[in-house]
Amino acid sequence: MKNVIALVLGGGQGSRLYPLTKVRSKPAVPVGGKYRLIDIPISNCINSGLNRIYVLTQFNSTSLHQHIRSTYIFDAYHRGFVEILAAQQTQDNSNWYQGTADAVRQNLRNFEDPGIDYVLILSGDQLYRMDFRAMLKTHQENKADVTISALPIESRDASSMGIMRVDDSGRVVGFLEKPQTQKDLDLVQTDPAWIDAHGVKSRGRTCLASMGIYLFNRKTLVDALEKTPYRDFGKEVFPASMRTHRVQCHLFDGYWEDIGTIKSFFEANIQLAHPNPAFDLSTADAPIYTQARFLPPSRIDRATIQGSMIADGCRIEEGAVIENSVIGLRCSIGKNATIRNSILMGNDFYELPSDSPVGASVPIGVGAGSHIEGAIIDKNCRIGSNVKAVCNGKIENGEETAYGMIRDGIFVVPKGTTLPNGWTL
Repeated sequence: MKNVIALVLGGGQGSRLYPLTKVRSKPAVPVGGKYRLIDIPISNCINSGLNRIYVLTQFNSTSLHQHIRSTYIFDAYHRGFVEILAAQQTQDNSNWYQGTADAVRQNLRNFEDPGIDYVLILSGDQLYRMDFRAMLKTHQENKADVTISALPIESRDASSMGIMRVDDSGRVVGFLEKPQTQKDLDLVQTDPAWIDAHGVKSRGRTCLASMGIYLFNRKTLVDALEKTPYRDFGKEVFPASMRTHRVQCHLFDGYWEDIGTIKSFFEANIQLAHPNPAFDLSTADAPIYTQARFLPPSRIDRATIQGSMIADGCRIEEGAVIENSVIGLRCSIGKNATIRNSILMGNDFYELPSDSPVGASVPIGVGAGSHIEGAIIDKNCRIGSNVKAVCNGKIENGEETAYGMIRDGIFVVPKGTTLPNGWTL
């Protein structure tokens, strides 16, 4: 992997994850109680022996900068790095990134050094665990110019994804974005016997969905970006490459989730707390790395906790009930509070009474007797006593207010919000 460099695409404004992206970029959104989304692709790279990584971003990148700077520090002997490439004006270009391909085009100079033969393009908002060494092996064995990872899915799920058609050698010969009709599906369905013959059990899955993970020969990528005005990999660069180069399919059969909406983000997090999660954070041979915070163990006093994850440094008081939820770092949950089917992202700091901001009548955390259900509570929120924020999908969508908003049937409370004592949704 020493001849491979990785580019993690940080995405645009992240409007579908708003208001979680109100004050941060999408890769910086907390996930799994103690991680951030950016930790997933970076950890996959490190676990694959790939330690030269760029992260491309342009919106609300301050917290992302801070996280990467304090987390990913390589020693001088391995020459590894994780660096941010933020959109910037130069003598050659005064525009912001105009798409995924344009973001890479504006940074071509960063991987023109000798010894870089391959460029791995990754997304910053996906949850999965992959060994990229296997993908490189597929690429080299088939003498490919481009290799793309594909996930076998059932035809009923194909309408929301880009679907590929391959020949007997695994070369991609067709691509259709979000097929909506049976006629469209017939054009791109793959013989299950071919999937079975390549080490993956088809189990009725006949469509190969693009995961948005690309491995390019460096020269192929440079030519594609310098000789065309294409702005997007999935919609333009990848389909065009099929006509002029050998594009190979690399099958992947593990857990994969595109966390692009509030609903998918919520469901993926809640699944992490299940007894046998599809994506297991505790896998020893491929850990997910994040910032070392040196927090104390969580303290729990006569509370009832079922099917939940509790991160470091929490204080959960007597009588609290937590079910099917993810509780983030430094959470303080008061007596007889109920947290059910919810995500609490935690806090960036501890707060003593003497530290409270002037005029803050509600301490940081969840107050006594409060009931939180079907909600995402962002960091550093102050939930007063006897607050009742119970959503459970009863409201489809709503406008943003001073206290939060309903998205995909989930109540989302933005970072730093205060819900006063006795407030009811």
